[in-house]
Amino acid sequence: MAAFCRGRHRLKSISCIYTSVRNVTGKFDYDVVVIGGGSGGLAFSKEAAQLGKKVAVLDYVEPSAKGTKWGLGGTCVNVGCIPKKLMHQAALLGTAIKDAQKYGWAIPGPASHDWATMATAVQNHVKSLNWGHRVQLQDKKVKYLNMKGSLADEHTVKGVTARGKEMTLTARNIVIATGGRPKYPTHVPGAEEHGITSDDIFWLKESPGKTLVVGASYVGLECAGFLTGIGLDTTIMVRSIALRGFDQQMSGLVTDYMEAYGTKFAWKCAPTKVERLPSGGLQVTWINSSTKQEERDTFDSVLWAVGCAEGRGSPRSLLCSPRSLARSFLPRASRAEKHPPPTRDHRMLHFPQATPTHWGSDSQCGGSRRGHERGPTGHYGGSTCEAARPPPPPPPAARLSRPWASQRNTQRGLSTLPHGPSFLPSSHRPTSGLFAHPSSAGIFPLGPSLVQVLLPLA
Repeated sequence: MAAFCRGRHRLKSISCIYTSVRNVTGKFDYDVVVIGGGSGGLAFSKEAAQLGKKVAVLDYVEPSAKGTKWGLGGTCVNVGCIPKKLMHQAALLGTAIKDAQKYGWAIPGPASHDWATMATAVQNHVKSLNWGHRVQLQDKKVKYLNMKGSLADEHTVKGVTARGKEMTLTARNIVIATGGRPKYPTHVPGAEEHGITSDDIFWLKESPGKTLVVGASYVGLECAGFLTGIGLDTTIMVRSIALRGFDQQMSGLVTDYMEAYGTKFAWKCAPTKVERLPSGGLQVTWINSSTKQEERDTFDSVLWAVGCAEGRGSPRSLLCSPRSLARSFLPRASRAEKHPPPTRDHRMLHFPQATPTHWGSDSQCGGSRRGHERGPTGHYGGSTCEAARPPPPPPPAARLSRPWASQRNTQRGLSTLPHGPSFLPSSHRPTSGLFAHPSSAGIFPLGPSLVQVLLPLA
């Protein structure tokens, strides 16, 4: 056994020497290794491959606190845009069934919703998209590795599979696109033990029942919106204001609509603890800052929507040594500019991270000679009454004119914006479209059938 261990140590030493030699001689396994198979990582890797680069993508999903995990595609495909829109469509169909009787449709008895049927259909659709992304990578000659990546040095990535198998890759460039994960309020006893997040809600096999959504960000409102729409008793707990950072007039319209639709709001409240009752329910205790009183109620599920943080696969956790740094978002350097080797002192630069931004800017990785344009971008937010977050307001003199947007859209060959609801493939019907010409100065819609706002068009 001792001899076997010594042999493994020698092999590991030889491997490290071989890696160092390759780095010194300038010969690498890949031109680019991308750590992270979400929207940004996939968009970059496919564009780089089309430009003739040899590319590998490492993707590994760290299970959530509840053990939820998923496939290739990142947040949008698995626990974000796609499943949310499909469940939102389920809510809209429920409303349509109720309205249909007033238009002459004979519907026997009250309509009821089955969570398991919806969840199975949505999850199967998401899995088909996972497979589709793998096929796209294969078609574009991108090597896909289901591994958790970490940095050994500025040109070396160490990958580890779920079974513990290790692999070392060298690359001229390393792109880190690991994204973020929902966070729990660690100061609230029982929050992580008894609560769930948006990483879990779309993969539940059974209905969450009476639900408390803590947090009034767009994630919280979106989830609460479709939960109310399918008939569940849903309450949103708001510490201060809803949709912080959004236009507050539009935010008020959204929350007013949701309250009229049936969603309850607990304003100016903050939870203090979550306890499991013998009956199986969750007793949540909170402080109402308006009355200074302690209040409590019982729920079947508590969904935390209090923001995102770097996950366990995030850039800062990818460091193998203090001398190597994961720098998450690097600006594009000019030809005369060279970035120094990564060090621990570099700060992470955060650029717009929503999926349409990645899809719209993937050509910036090398196909465009211009630097990355950091023009104003919006953020999509959808609840039962969906709303789009407008870009940061430009200077007063420029608010009525956005010529740079029209010019950029024309250069990209974009002339129309198809508009319609999201459907499962099995229930899809041909639909008419609502189109927006790129010469428009800007579109800030509010309406129950808005599905997507492409951020590059904002």
